[in-house]
Amino acid sequence: MFSKTFFLSILIAFSVNAQEVSFMQKGDDAYKSFNNKQALELYQKAFDNEPGSYEAAWKLSRAYVDVGETLEGEAREDYYKKAEKYARKAVEIKNDGSNGHLYLAIALGRVALDASAKQRIKMSKEIRREAELAIKLNPENDLAYHVLGRWHRKISNLSWIEKGFADMFLGGVPKDASNEAAVENFKKAIEISPNYINHHLELGITYEMMDKDDLARQEFETCLSLPISSAKDKEHKEKARELLNDL
Repeated sequence: MFSKTFFLSILIAFSVNAQEVSFMQKGDDAYKSFNNKQALELYQKAFDNEPGSYEAAWKLSRAYVDVGETLEGEAREDYYKKAEKYARKAVEIKNDGSNGHLYLAIALGRVALDASAKQRIKMSKEIRREAELAIKLNPENDLAYHVLGRWHRKISNLSWIEKGFADMFLGGVPKDASNEAAVENFKKAIEISPNYINHHLELGITYEMMDKDDLARQEFETCLSLPISSAKDKEHKEKARELLNDL
């Protein structure tokens, strides 16, 4: 015979799980509605209810990045560090999950914005590794190709001070880092997700840096023609318009 305590524990477990699903669903709805602050609050509740939830962990990391991008100073730095914290939890929970590694790469990239040149170079190695792991685990992860594209562009255009730190911590600037590799990664991201505006924006920026203005113009015009699908797309369109006008 099962005791009343046994059945009560089962009911509690189902209740907690149902609550987590509810918070997750509401968080997803808020994210789709571009309400990143509300999404963060809901994902936080989902994770607090179920600390072993991989999905809650990586989505919480994403939310901290999204909200952090609207902040400045110490507040922004704090949110980016929390994004890193939850991405690492996601990787710990499910090491073979692509999005955990993706958002760890993204979070580290954001943390690097407030770091010294020395720290940025040291972190670049892990950022690349995490982005490549995300791709290895899911070859259709377009955002991971996007991150890798930005990595190649950044590393291949280091300042002389940063190159000195690269010599110190990376054994020199990686020989395979190039604007051409950045282009290929952005193109792959576009192949997977052709309507994602920021893929086209970053590809256009890369072409402009390579003095390929005609190709850059095509990408910026594409940005302006595509429908908004993410919270930052209005900003992306504005930047594309400014860059297009400057060509």
